[in-house]
Amino acid sequence: MSAAKIKKGDRVVVLSGKDKGKHGVVTKAMPKDGKVVVGGVNMMTRHTKPSQANPQGGLIKSEAPLFVSKVAIEDPKTGKPTRVGFKVLEDGTKVRIAKRSGEQING
Repeated sequence: MSAAKIKKGDRVVVLSGKDKGKHGVVTKAMPKDGKVVVGGVNMMTRHTKPSQANPQGGLIKSEAPLFVSKVAIEDPKTGKPTRVGFKVLEDGTKVRIAKRSGEQING
């Protein structure tokens, strides 16, 4: 199993699809499915009947999962999409770095 390149809380950029170019924060990561949910991106509308939990019913908007290959980490320095690399620090901890600028990715 390889280390996670995209985790919950990371700022990402959408690379393809109807939301191409949008920025957002990963709210849920599903590594087994190879998908992520990004806040405010890939919105879907669900028509719901009135129920006891939701007596009004109507349209409910929510985020749908995106494939991991459609998003890239946002470079902490420039805000542009970047690939992720790994580096071992002197104290032995492994951290993620942005390939574009060499900056450390928080998270």
